[in-house]
Amino acid sequence: EVQLQASGGGLKQAGGSLRLSCAASGFRFSDYVIGWFRQAPGKEREVVSCISHTDGHKYYVDSVKGRFTISSDNSKNTVYLQMNVLKPEDTARYYCSAQCPVYNWEPTLDQWGQGTLVTVSN
Repeated sequence: EVQLQASGGGLKQAGGSLRLSCAASGFRFSDYVIGWFRQAPGKEREVVSCISHTDGHKYYVDSVKGRFTISSDNSKNTVYLQMNVLKPEDTARYYCSAQCPVYNWEPTLDQWGQGTLVTVSN
């Protein structure tokens, strides 16, 4: 069974940091791109960052460039999202999935977990 479990969210003040984890199982991790997405209340889900396991390329949406860093530990089948200098506009539920609209030539798995909630206060 394909599973992607996001964790690590919480409540932080603006300027703080969080590290999200995406633990994957049930598929060959190294064959797929992993994307982090977020959805704020009343807004559409947006892609935040992606990492390709085929060539190591990384993508970041403009609003998080320089603040967020995506990384992967293949030995643990886990992708991380280090989020620094958090802003209130980063408040959202964050999800990971084996897909990325920016890397649409990569194979994908349309599975979504429960996500993890990130709340950033002023």
